[in-house]
Amino acid sequence: MKESNDHDIERIGAFVEAADAPAARDELREMHPADIAELFRSLDLRQAEWLFNLIEDNEQKADVLMELDEEDRKRLLEDMDPEQIGHFIDLLDTDDAVDLIQELDEEDREEVIQHIDDVEQAGDIVDLLQYDEDTAGGLMGTELIEVNENLSMPDCLKEMRRQAEELDDIYYVYVVDDDRRLKGVLPLKKMITHPAVSKIKHVMQTDPVSVHADTPIADVAIDFEKYDLVAMPVVDSIGRLVGQITVDDVMDEVREQSERDYQLASGISSDVDADDSVFAQTKARLPWLLIGVLGGIVSSLILAGFEAQLAAVTALALFIPLIGGTGGNVGVQASAIVVQGLANGRLDIKEAWRQVGRSVLISLLNAVVISVVMFFYCFFTQPGDYAVMWAVSVSLFVIVIFSTVFGTLVPLTLERLKVNPALATGPFIQITNDVVGLMIYVGLSICMLKLF
Repeated sequence: MKESNDHDIERIGAFVEAADAPAARDELREMHPADIAELFRSLDLRQAEWLFNLIEDNEQKADVLMELDEEDRKRLLEDMDPEQIGHFIDLLDTDDAVDLIQELDEEDREEVIQHIDDVEQAGDIVDLLQYDEDTAGGLMGTELIEVNENLSMPDCLKEMRRQAEELDDIYYVYVVDDDRRLKGVLPLKKMITHPAVSKIKHVMQTDPVSVHADTPIADVAIDFEKYDLVAMPVVDSIGRLVGQITVDDVMDEVREQSERDYQLASGISSDVDADDSVFAQTKARLPWLLIGVLGGIVSSLILAGFEAQLAAVTALALFIPLIGGTGGNVGVQASAIVVQGLANGRLDIKEAWRQVGRSVLISLLNAVVISVVMFFYCFFTQPGDYAVMWAVSVSLFVIVIFSTVFGTLVPLTLERLKVNPALATGPFIQITNDVVGLMIYVGLSICMLKLF
């Protein structure tokens, strides 16, 4: 299937180059919106607009818009008038519509909303825009089926048919009371096995897994994984059903968050793609590179104060890369485990001190093994030079413990301060441990030279 899609994309790309509108239009009718969006990545703005205007089905056009990368979508939207954008929003689910509107400039949003023909959908969109985009409310859609708990099964089926006419997909049937408070979920199996039940509240599944509208998306993703859900109802502060989150939306958010965290951990300060401009990528990458240079300058100043000792015992200089590398690696390992635990919900910030205690025990074991190995290495490679043996092995022992505890505390602290803890797995830990590790090594080396 993948090879076929690639072949279709390559063929229609040739039609675009040749400006063969009839042939391109025929190909577009049979293509999936995601494949059309993939083709757009290789086109310039003029070609993208030409191809987009050839799509005859407006629903397909709207789906293509939502499949595009944010930058490609922004390029197309900038050349559309508010009325045209509003028409496309009419064809989208509310969660997708909100995502699209949030990408517009503030002054354009109201004008676009005024051009939405479906007044009820426009009202839902306005309500959803009030939620923070990083919460369940900002992710949910209002397209769902809800039935009153007092309906009989035949009446319930009639109500479901009525509501289903306006939906593309049906995940669950939600049961509410007269005040729209969520009471349960009606499994489809119950409709088949209990066709004549007096009221659906007698056969519904009570206490369904739900989430409050202000719940962070990270917590929503954890619940989806924990309970193996394909959709989850969203309720307000008094338990009223206000929307539904589907698994595809959660996966999109998880992927985007993972990409942001990976870039942050790599020392890239903002979200960029490989095809972004040279200026945008430089702006995102340069800050941490400059901080790294600053860390290198500090390290050179420390070594400058140690110049006489290095000149007297040159063997000490051989282990400087080892000291810095070990401290950085240990710190990144420790912080990565904590960040992962915070992300998947297996580490509670309230149990921070327990995690620190575990890290201390782990660091002691690692420190003993590493320092003993290096002691014997120095014993055989630097025979009789006890100052080097003890300076290297003791320094590594102290650095491993410090780096592990530091790498554990930093992401926990950032999490408590509501800062993305992924920052702790990047250059911040590496640079800090390099500088501190070098200071420890220099200080202990001076002590050992005096002692031996």
